[in-house]
Amino acid sequence: MVQTPLLNQPSTDQRLVYRGITWQHFKLIQAGFAESPGVRLSYYNGEIEIIMPGREHEFLKTIIGMLLELFCLEMAIEFDPTGSMTQEREGEVSAETDESYCFGTSKPIPDLVIEVVFNSGSSKKLQRYQALNVSEVWLWQDGLFSLDHSRDNGYEKISRSEISELATLDLDLLTRSVLIAQTSRLEAATTFRNALKTI
Repeated sequence: MVQTPLLNQPSTDQRLVYRGITWQHFKLIQAGFAESPGVRLSYYNGEIEIIMPGREHEFLKTIIGMLLELFCLEMAIEFDPTGSMTQEREGEVSAETDESYCFGTSKPIPDLVIEVVFNSGSSKKLQRYQALNVSEVWLWQDGLFSLDHSRDNGYEKISRSEISELATLDLDLLTRSVLIAQTSRLEAATTFRNALKTI
């Protein structure tokens, strides 16, 4: 039997941005992409962003999610993984996250959004999530986490999570483990789990 080789998935994201788009036009475009798995659409302030995540993007967001969920399981934290669900405020903003979570109980808007960033669009991502009232946003860019927590006048940079369930999460440990995972997922999970046992 002859095997057909798998198509090579691009390692980097493909990103398109269009400005001057109405909400109505965005909804038509969104409907047009309804049968296109893997394409993420966001809208805010008349601008639509279309991202086709590459392999590295999907790898990193999945590893970060896996480790965060491992933390929750090891620390007996109740959580609701809401993944890349579309979050919208009708007529104003729409976003599809890389990963998102509610802690304690399920909520319409997640407590935490995680985004892997390979371009300069991080400030626009924060504007979208601010409009959606997401409490905390973690951006992974260039091998580091950047955390922002919502305040009355916008997001503020923080050094550790202010979500009570994640207060004991060692961000340096999480970062190291994500980097280890690029070589071995098993070693990353083992290193992370063993460190959690000392907390």
